Amino acid sequence: MRIIPAAVVVTALALCAAGCGDASGANGRERVVAAFYPLAFAAEQVGGARADVKNLTPPGGEPHDVELTPREVGDLQRADVVLYLSHGFQPAVEQAVEGAQGKRADALAGIGLRKGGGEESDKADPHVWLDPVLFARVVERVGAALGRPRRAEALARRVRALDGRYRSGLAHCAGRQFVTTHAAFGYLARRYRLHEVAITGIDPESEPSPQRLAELIGLVRREHLGTVFFERLVSPRLARTIARDAGAKARVLDPIEGLTEDEERQGADYFTLMRQNLAALREALRCR
Repeated sequence: MRIIPAAVVVTALALCAAGCGDASGANGRERVVAAFYPLAFAAEQVGGARADVKNLTPPGGEPHDVELTPREVGDLQRADVVLYLSHGFQPAVEQAVEGAQGKRADALAGIGLRKGGGEESDKADPHVWLDPVLFARVVERVGAALGRPRRAEALARRVRALDGRYRSGLAHCAGRQFVTTHAAFGYLARRYRLHEVAITGIDPESEPSPQRLAELIGLVRREHLGTVFFERLVSPRLARTIARDAGAKARVLDPIEGLTEDEERQGADYFTLMRQNLAALREALRCR
């Protein structure tokens, strides 16, 4: 990940002050900058016509690695509200947020975070939006930042309804263990009494050793796991290699860190992707 040095941020601000013009917010709407898709989705739903929401992570972009242009730094710095995640999820965004003039809302504030495993034991897991109960709390925090608590509560109720669907859908399954590309599903697994086995860690770009890959192939064979999950925004190479060598199939389990351009065109959103994930888990775990 490339972290923008403080000097570059200062220079970017000076350039934007001279020539970037106003951040969005046409027609008097509140200017909201969101670090990545789940926060942008919540802001759009809660803010409605009053909010002009800019997502810093472009369609198809991997949010862990997002880099900011000088214009984007300027938009963030001058926004009325900035929605972001702390704990190193997007270092470039966190650094730029330090000089933001408007309201700053850390979506992870007040949530007890899981720690990573192994070499990542000092890292906090930020993937709370994949647990509907925790994401409902994030939605309420977005509502407080935007001054629209009633609209936030309406969205939070819809998110909590997903919890009911997941509880009933994953209650009676032949298996409880699944293999996925990176350790994004720990909160979901804990909520619904599943066990996630991740090929890589919290950082999806970490590279497992040949020994680790051999262990995972053995696990998939030994436990008769018919599916190895991959995701759309990072390379599926490792998941497909394990699936091929273990005689399993590879299928998408989406960490919902962003939409692809195709998903945007098809009208996908947080709810449709969460329902697709539930269907994929139910099939892989042989739920009834």
